[in-house]
Formats: sequence, C-alpha cells, structure tokens
Amino acid sequence: MQNIIAAISTPPGKGGVAIIRVSGEGAHELTSRIFRPASGRSLLDYPTRHAVYGYILHRGERIDDGIVTLFERGASYTGEPVAEISCHGGMLISRTVLEAVLAAGATLAGAGEFTRRAFINGRLTLTEAEAIGLLLEAKSEEQIRLTAAPARDRLKKEIEEIRASLTALLGSIYARIDYPDEDLGDFSDEETVSELTRVRADVSRLISTYRTGRAIAEGISAVICGKPNVGKSTLYNLISGEDAAIVTDIPGTTRDVLERSLPLGRVMLRLSDTAGIREGAGDDPVEKIGIEKSREKISSAELILALFDLSRPLDSDDRDIIEEIRGAGGAKICILTKADRDSVLDLTELPDIFDATLKISAKEEECEALSTLSDAINRLFTDEKISTSTDAVVASARQHSALLRAKELIDTAILAYSAGLPQDAASSDIELALGAVAEIDGRAVAESVTDDIFSRFCVGK
Repeated sequence: MQNIIAAISTPPGKGGVAIIRVSGEGAHELTSRIFRPASGRSLLDYPTRHAVYGYILHRGERIDDGIVTLFERGASYTGEPVAEISCHGGMLISRTVLEAVLAAGATLAGAGEFTRRAFINGRLTLTEAEAIGLLLEAKSEEQIRLTAAPARDRLKKEIEEIRASLTALLGSIYARIDYPDEDLGDFSDEETVSELTRVRADVSRLISTYRTGRAIAEGISAVICGKPNVGKSTLYNLISGEDAAIVTDIPGTTRDVLERSLPLGRVMLRLSDTAGIREGAGDDPVEKIGIEKSREKISSAELILALFDLSRPLDSDDRDIIEEIRGAGGAKICILTKADRDSVLDLTELPDIFDATLKISAKEEECEALSTLSDAINRLFTDEKISTSTDAVVASARQHSALLRAKELIDTAILAYSAGLPQDAASSDIELALGAVAEIDGRAVAESVTDDIFSRFCVGK
C-alpha cells in the first residue's frame, strides 16, 4: 500500500483560496483528525463529493476555517481516496495547514506525484499525463488547444485504435499458426497485408503531425542576427511585446544574447537576440564574447532571422553575416528593415539562400509586421491543414520515436508477407510493433522514462 501524500495544489502567493490535496489509502481518516465540521458531526459521516464547512486544527488549536471535500477510490484525480482542503489563500496559513496534514501522518508529495499515481492507477495514459504537463506550462492559446482534454482524447483514441488493430491481427495470425488445419483466424494472408497497410497509413498520419505539434508545444530555436543598428533589438521587442532589449544608435549596445520563449502565431519561438556582428569590435573583450556567442547561436538555430538595412548598401559586415549563415542548417528568413526609408540596398546582391524574404518598418503597424512574420514562420514549421482543434496531433519526441519504430516494424512485416516468409516471421515484427505502440500510452515503458516525465511537473500536480 502506498503512503498518504499531501501538497499545496494552488500557486504560492496571496489569494482568496488555497487547496491542499491529500491522497492515498486512509486519506479520509487522516483529514478527519485535523478537520472538525461546524455541524459537530464527524467528517466521515458525510457522503463523498460533498463540500463540508468546518474548522482546521493544528496541535489541537483551531488555525483556520475552510471546506473539505472527500473523493472515493476510483472517482478522484489519482484514483485513490482523496481529500481536498480549501483554506484561506495566504502563503503562511496554507503552509500551516499543510504542516497540520503532515503532522497527522502524511508525506510531502514530490513533483508530479499526484499525476504519477493517476497514471499508475489507470486514470490517465502516459500520453495524457505528458499533455497535462505541457498544459501547465502553456504560454499560448494554440498550446492550450493542443494539450486540453479534447485533444488528449483524440490522440488517445487513435493510439488505442492502432493498438486494437495490431492486437486483432496478432490473434488471427497466432490462431492460424497454432491450428493450421482449422478454419481459424479472421484474416487471410491477403487481408492481413491489407490491414497492415491500413494501420501503417494511420501510424504515418500521426507521424506527419509531429513537426507541427513540436513547433507549437516545444517550440523552435530562433536567432535574430545582423550587423549593429540594423533593427535586431527593435524586432525582438516587437515580438516580445515589450522593451526587453535596449534600442540605441550606438553600435555594440547588445553585448550578450537575450533569450526568451515567445508565442508567434501558432509557433512557440525560443528566441535569441544576438550581439551585432561587426569587424570593428576593437579591443572590447565583452563585445567580442557577445559576437562569438552570436556565431554559436546562428550555427545551432532551427530558424535564422537575418536582418539587413534597406537604407544602406551591403557592406563587409553584411557579407560576413551572409557567409556565417550560409553554412548553417536552420531555415533562413531574410528581413529587410527600415522599409519606410528610401531603398539603397541592391537586392540582387543578396544570395539565394533564404526560404522567405519580407520587408518591415518600425513605423509600420505592429500587428501587420507581426502577422507578416508569423505567416512566414508558420509556413516553414507547421502544416496549415493540421488543426489542433479537430485533429489528433503528436507533440512529444518520445511518442514520435515510438511511432517511427512501429511503422518500420510494420513495413518489415509487410515485406515478409510479400516475400512469402512463414507467418511466424511476420508475426514477430507485428508483436514488436505492438510493443512500440504500447510504449506511447505507457502500457510498456521503462520506469526511467516515467521518472523523467513526472519530474518535470510541479509539486501539487
């Protein structure tokens, strides 16, 4: 039997209400020892899922009044008996109530331990648990749609259908292997290949959503680069929606790399504003370090936003930056700044290495400039046909890897049938494919994987 765990499940700080969650066998009895209903009855006399008003005690002394709701086994978030104590939302009082629960015999919950127990008790699949973890960290409406309950249900349903199809295929194959003289098994060899091809298409469809799901959930590493005073910090501030970077006419103002995760359209950008790359950095060691960091960011970024000033001709600094990004592996967008001024830059001098080119101006309406940039990035990193509101979308690298393994094994099984190999040769690949699919929802996954997933959760969830 697992121990009783407890934690504050609401954010720290002053608020109207704080909630202390208590979960485990005996949670109701433990809570009844530190809570006295105002009616004078025992807390255990009340039905579950009934809000009971009363007084919270610590060391026999009344410390607060609040409400307790009990949840029976199988009807709580964790699947265990749970008590939720609602008290006043001050930091000290909520900690004191938690201390009372711990003093009564509970253990402080670790990060993600409530959700881990929900997974262990079959209340959640591992896929759903991962989505909840992302939902807690959501910074955009698109991330919320990707990880909310309807999206979790769609992905769960598709994975369960794939698993059920492979299970049915295996059952038919084993029946035909074990009883070759009997008319057993739902599928002939031709029907088996046809069904495997259909399942492969379902797996491939889920795999195809990962690029979009990853760009929304995890985000893409993006770097703003260019020579000094070309408008890098202005663009960074425009995307962030605040004056996060200092904007001046003095070369070398930005000396370090500024980093922030910011939503832009559907995509989450892990955005870096870099120091201006120029030859004339002089003997300033700080600026030289900033320039070197800029080069490192350019080489590793998935998206490079290269800025060039339309009001000035290309110079040696611009050409050095072009050579710097030419060999980089990320997608490249050329942003021509100061479009409100007379154009001097000869566009024919820009090499054909960019995936998109757009013009912006500091005097342009912010929403128009952001919309233009957002559309360009969305085209590069998402599939506009995929909707997080209606489609099952894979956003986890772990899930994606398991689906790739499943598809490869299904392909091998189809080849085995096509080559006329014995049924048991193909069945072993189908069995391994089923195992890969089972890893997605946690039916067959290493404990180290679950440890890593739940360690990312906050305490209290």
